[in-house]
Amino acid sequence: MAHKMEAFLDYIKTRFDSEPKPLLHIGEAMGCWTYQAAIADEIPVLEMALNTTTDNVLIKLINEARELETEQRNNLEEFMINEGVPLSSSAESKPKSDPNAIPLGAKSTDMEIANLLAAKVTGNIVMCSTNITQSVRSDVGLMWIRFHTEKSIYGMELKTRMREHGWIKMPPSFYPPGAPHE
Repeated sequence: MAHKMEAFLDYIKTRFDSEPKPLLHIGEAMGCWTYQAAIADEIPVLEMALNTTTDNVLIKLINEARELETEQRNNLEEFMINEGVPLSSSAESKPKSDPNAIPLGAKSTDMEIANLLAAKVTGNIVMCSTNITQSVRSDVGLMWIRFHTEKSIYGMELKTRMREHGWIKMPPSFYPPGAPHE
């Protein structure tokens, strides 16, 4: 699925490559800066999460999130530098440590980590959606569509694994007035 989406986005990109590229407007520049700041600061948080879990499924999900964050950050920073948009400062990378050496009261549970991942992905998707709607330049809009799509695909995988492992927080069922309760 991801390869089909990538091929589609590459096709769309070639359709708009010849369009003039005026300077970014302030909303486009701010959207880039805000997203870059968010994902740059998420990478050390993911590294801390890796330092506190021993669950192989969660470790795989965190590593996938970190790879996606790093790829998007690198692409966005290259774009921002080319456009003259200053980069935000970012938190330091975290050293690797033994999850079993951290006292239980000081480390996050797997459920907390999984739900933190879900919250970060949700926030990133909302930022991408906002930036899509604010983009006037087609190349900028396509960049946000690509990031949005990548985050959405990752988010679907995350939600599936969260359900399988009992990490997802489910709200209670809604029964409209007069509906039978099962």
